[in-house]
Amino acid sequence: MHRAYIEVIRMRFLMMLAYRVNYYSGILIYALNIGSYYFVYKAIYGDQAVIGGLTLGQMTTYVAISWMGRAFYFNNLDREIANEIRDGSVAIQFIRPYNYIFVKMMQGLGEGVFRLLLFTTPGMILIWLLLPIQFPTDPSLWVIYLVMLFFSFLINTQLNIITGLFAFFLENNEGLMRMKRVAVDLFSGLIIPISFFPGWSKSILEWLPFQAITYLPSAVFTGKITGNAILQNFGVQVLWFLLLIIPIYVLWVKSKTRLFVQGG
Repeated sequence: MHRAYIEVIRMRFLMMLAYRVNYYSGILIYALNIGSYYFVYKAIYGDQAVIGGLTLGQMTTYVAISWMGRAFYFNNLDREIANEIRDGSVAIQFIRPYNYIFVKMMQGLGEGVFRLLLFTTPGMILIWLLLPIQFPTDPSLWVIYLVMLFFSFLINTQLNIITGLFAFFLENNEGLMRMKRVAVDLFSGLIIPISFFPGWSKSILEWLPFQAITYLPSAVFTGKITGNAILQNFGVQVLWFLLLIIPIYVLWVKSKTRLFVQGG
């Protein structure tokens, strides 16, 4: 069975490869986006050396690694699942000898591997040539970051699957998917680092899974989080990964009693 899942990863990778030209333009768009953030933060910092516990150099690196990390963990599985529920094709998945949820995870992983190799890596090299990015010199920190980035993918994909499965109950969950995307980008620390939020809102965000997607791995990469705190924050990611399995399981079990084909 594990070979079938590996084949799912391979097929999604090859499918993405067929549209690779779109991602070359995406690299330029991300580079322009990161560049604009750099000049905005440079103006905000002015003569200040540190804001929110980050120097301008760390902030530049944070912005770059956060957006390029997003290129890896981002996927549209929520929309794919919702479409399959609406057109009824998901019914076929109930009788096939594999786990539908796990197949979706593997499809997302295949897309993520493609993005990592052909989007994130060349994009990061381009940004490094254009902006004063400060890469860690400790090889172990790179390993830790890549592991945490993988968990970013897992948690983001779990949220996408949960959002997609709500199509069983809402019939049209377009608004929910848009709200989820905005929430992930804003509350994960992608647009604004969580350390920049006011104290009360920062405390709330620390109890939500969003920080585990962007802020925690990026803060480790930039040196904002160091020492034993690295393992503690990695533990936060693992905890959220385990906790999010529960709503996925509940939704999937209950969805089997809710299946109907719209317009069928």
